[in-house]
Formats: sequence, structure tokens, C-alpha cells
Amino acid sequence: MATTYAALLRGINVGGGRKVPMAELRTLLEGLGHTGVRTYLQSGQAVFASAHGDEESLAAELARAVEQHFGFAVDVIVRDHAYLRAIADACPFPAAELEGRQLHATFFSAPVGPERFAGIDAEARLPEEFRLGDRVLYLYVPDGLGRSKLAEQLARPRVTEGVVATTRNWNTVVKLVELTRA
Repeated sequence: MATTYAALLRGINVGGGRKVPMAELRTLLEGLGHTGVRTYLQSGQAVFASAHGDEESLAAELARAVEQHFGFAVDVIVRDHAYLRAIADACPFPAAELEGRQLHATFFSAPVGPERFAGIDAEARLPEEFRLGDRVLYLYVPDGLGRSKLAEQLARPRVTEGVVATTRNWNTVVKLVELTRA
């Protein structure tokens, strides 16, 4: 039985470099033996079904294939529908009441503990807020991510050291839940 996954590729098709055309990404995933391959937007989301592997091995396989095909390394996180649904359901913020640009999820490749965030003065950044979940950080930024001082602090190396982290707006999270539904 195949499981449907979302692959999140970090830092592609942003600015002028690290171009990964979505049609080529779909072909690459199909070449790895995955089925039902679809992409979402140009910013590095793909959905596919696979009967073999787990999230970590599938992410490593795709990262190797992207590097071989495109000539540059890309961090990849793979998550299944059940995980994405659980993340959406566990959102500590009123997602239905917010614009997609106000709410983001930063996915981590491994669990991260609250000690990584001990140096961040959350009170000083209000009304911006963040909460930790299962390999995810929920980020509420009422004025958007681009203007967020809290987001800058959360992206610092001491916070992300040793893990892959990639952020998606809430509209994308909701769409990935929908696209991975079997």
C-alpha cells in the first residue's frame, strides 16, 4: 500500500539561483519510482505516493537526486498526510481567522526543544508569537513574514543548528494537507 507524502525543498526558485523547474522535479520523482506526482507552486513543494521507504530515507533519496540532476545541494523534508493533518489540527493560533501571510509553519527535520529558543525575548516581540509543536514551529506574524523581527531571530544559526528548517505560509500547509489526502 502506498503512502502519500509532501516533499518540502528548501531555498529553491528564490531570487536568481537554484532553479528547479517543477516539470523537471515531477519527472525526477517519477524516475525514482514514485506515483501520483504533483507539484504545488514554484517554491518547492511536491506530492507523491510511495510504497517504500520512510520520511527520512525518501528525503535523502530526493536530495541526492536533485543534486545529481541540477548540480547543487538542496535540503529536503518529507512528511506524510497524517503528520500534516495533525500539524494543521494542532495549530495553537486561530488559523481560520487569519490571513495566510500572517501564519507560518517552520518544519524541522528532527525534534527541537525549547532550549533552542531560550535566548529569544518573546514578550519584546508581541504581538508576534511562536509556539513549538511536533517537529514544527508555528509562527504568527500579523504584519507578514518579511517585516518580522521575531522571524529573523528564529532563523539564526543557534536556533536551527543541526537540523533542516524550512518555512511555509499557512495557505501552503492547508493545501498540502489537501493534496496528500489519499
